[in-house]
Amino acid sequence: MTPFRAGLTALVLTLVLDQATKLGLYFGTDLVLTQPWRLAPFADLVVVWNRGVSYGLFQQEGGLGRWLLVALSLVAAIGLGIWMRRASSRLLSVALGLIVGGALGNAIDRAAYGAVFDFVHLHAGGWSWYVFNVADAAIVAGVIGLILDSLSPDSRKARTSPPQGDPAPRL
Repeated sequence: MTPFRAGLTALVLTLVLDQATKLGLYFGTDLVLTQPWRLAPFADLVVVWNRGVSYGLFQQEGGLGRWLLVALSLVAAIGLGIWMRRASSRLLSVALGLIVGGALGNAIDRAAYGAVFDFVHLHAGGWSWYVFNVADAAIVAGVIGLILDSLSPDSRKARTSPPQGDPAPRL
């Protein structure tokens, strides 16, 4: 499988899984009325509508902010999609696909509902992590993939060597 196809597969799977979990939990269960649902001593399912970005930053109450965040997500998805198309490494392409799929999943929520539906709450003792969804987890995994790709010897070699067919610059 080519790097682009691997990235496209990651993108589509992320988007489908994200939307399926959100739609299934919100419309297919009574989670809204009976929350929280305890999954484990450290994990609950809850309903949180995030009108901002990661960690609830930049909360947008008005329509303008909502649509600016949708537009920003789409512009980022297009730019990262172009990068994914040009990626020579499967890891890089899959990482970008995860990020684009997550960005599109959250943009769909924001466009359809005015906010992103988050539902996984991790906690332990007095510690509480923010509430997130599949798209958020995919974006985090994608960023980790970008970091790992940037640290790989093949990636560093490709960035420092001149392109094939181009002679090294002469001074």
